[in-house]
Amino acid sequence: MIKKSIIAAAAAFLVAVLFFGRDAVSYVGTSIGWVKESVKNSVPVEFEIQRARAMVRDLVPDIHRNMHVIAKEEVEVERLENQIATAEEQLASDKVKIDRLSADLSSANGKFVYAGRHYSADDVKTDLSRRFVRFKTKDATLASLRDIHQARVKSLEAAREKLQGMLAAKRQLEVDLEHVEARLKMVEAAQTTSDYAFDDSNLSRAKGLVSDLRTRLDVAERIVNAEGDFQGEIPLEEAAPDDIVEQVAEYFERPADAAQVVSLRSAGAR
Repeated sequence: MIKKSIIAAAAAFLVAVLFFGRDAVSYVGTSIGWVKESVKNSVPVEFEIQRARAMVRDLVPDIHRNMHVIAKEEVEVERLENQIATAEEQLASDKVKIDRLSADLSSANGKFVYAGRHYSADDVKTDLSRRFVRFKTKDATLASLRDIHQARVKSLEAAREKLQGMLAAKRQLEVDLEHVEARLKMVEAAQTTSDYAFDDSNLSRAKGLVSDLRTRLDVAERIVNAEGDFQGEIPLEEAAPDDIVEQVAEYFERPADAAQVVSLRSAGAR
């Protein structure tokens, strides 16, 4: 079937080139579309069902890849959450120290002792300035980590939704295929008791052959009967009786019209 379709397309191409010239492209395109449709219609339904099952099975690697992406993203989100927690603790500790140094400088006390060591006001100011710069840098870094974490969480949620959608679609496709296969079996069962040939199976071809033979025999019988009518044989059928009107009237128990009887008899006599 497929080979015949390809040969037909090639023949159509040659004819188009010979007779239509530059318009051959449109004819070739039409022929290709016709061949594609013919090939598609010639493919058995069972084969297409198996191909669909293979396509559904091919979804499994994609699902596993999405699972891997989700697992990796979950690890990254947890790492970011740990970084954020550590940075928040560090910032809280640094803020306490900055607040202490700032409060000491505001107390107008010229003596500053920390861990048993004496420092001048300039030393404290310098240290406070450095701590404050580092604090602002860490605070900005923490804000960036929070933004990254939020974006990663959204990405993780999207990946999870995609995975759930793929799993749901796969399950639905499996159910649909089961329904299609069940309908195919019902059609095949109906075809075994049907007088019509719906497919290319041996059973349908046998039924078609028997039907063709019956048709050929019916045609042959009609031809034989028709030939007998034209062979000039003497007709053996009897003519209608002259008293048909009286017979009908007697059968239905009503008087016959005398004029009609006379008329009919006269016509019969002629």
